[in-house]
Amino acid sequence: MSERFPGALELSRVTHNYGSVTALNSIDLALHRGEFCVLLGPNGAGKTTLLKILATLVRPTEGAMSWGGQFPERHQIGYVSHRSMLYEELTGFENLLFFAGLYGLDPATQRANQLCDEFGLSKSKGYKVAGYSRGMRQRLTLARALLHRPKILLLDEPFTGLDQHGYRTLTTVLKTLKSKQRTVMMATHNLKEGLELGSRILILDSGRLVYDVERKTISMSELEAAYFGNISQEVEGE
Repeated sequence: MSERFPGALELSRVTHNYGSVTALNSIDLALHRGEFCVLLGPNGAGKTTLLKILATLVRPTEGAMSWGGQFPERHQIGYVSHRSMLYEELTGFENLLFFAGLYGLDPATQRANQLCDEFGLSKSKGYKVAGYSRGMRQRLTLARALLHRPKILLLDEPFTGLDQHGYRTLTTVLKTLKSKQRTVMMATHNLKEGLELGSRILILDSGRLVYDVERKTISMSELEAAYFGNISQEVEGE
């Protein structure tokens, strides 16, 4: 696979089953360094399953994955799931120091301070996470995922539950993540988020990749037509 797409995160005919239910069905995909890919799809499309496979948390039932010709290692990946993985009784700064220790980062204090500054958490880093707003938690969770400077960043519905202020703040933060050295994939239901943030738009439906386009080549009306033209029906579960 690496000969076709050097330096790419690749999936080749990836299929994943939960018992008799097929969550992903023969996915072929190459994600290149520097891309911010937005993964759209209804509930039950398989978005979370795909992100878990990319995060190496789930092994596909069939097919293969590689990064630059090799299986990606966990330290290359940052993952923001539906769970924040934060410790409520620790302060924001203590959370970052704890996870930095797990990654073996030294000096951890410098990196934690840097991320607090970048994500607008400097004033609140000394407060316990139990008192954080939803938006503050999301920014801290993102900082946690970026502590070790991962080459691959995976975001599963990061805007869920945010008010308008939190939405705008997180959007500003995510725009700073675009880098030629990093591959980002963000799953979302929101087409507007996709157009605002993504450099590439993917649509997943019933476990199949049904649409793949460069952001610069498509308008909002065209994306809406493509989305509703390719989605079969809304179902529950991932």
